[in-house]
Amino acid sequence: MVYSSECEKDDVMYGVICVKLIDPVTDLQQAEDLAISYLGYLKLNFEIKKAVGYGKGHRLHDNENTRGIIDYWEDKEKNNWKVKAWTDGKFIGVLYAHSLKELPETKVNVFLDSFRLPGM
Repeated sequence: MVYSSECEKDDVMYGVICVKLIDPVTDLQQAEDLAISYLGYLKLNFEIKKAVGYGKGHRLHDNENTRGIIDYWEDKEKNNWKVKAWTDGKFIGVLYAHSLKELPETKVNVFLDSFRLPGM
């Protein structure tokens, strides 16, 4: 199952995509790799033309049973994106913000780090 939503505030579009995996992945390295693959899929759909590169090693609220990936993108319309993907092997959550203007880092970071996986 895939759930998604977007909203706009002060010329910044905020979005979330949550995927419930049919077959949970118990190895967290494999789960992280799967989240990276999903981000690659999203890059194609969002027509991303530039990317800084994946930053790995993040933990959702210091939970060692989670993995997080961060990246900065630019799409074909020159929107600036900041993206974080979170996984526990059962779910993948992708949160993003994008705007033609410079992103308000403090507000965007609060949003990107607000995700909660079931049971948290």
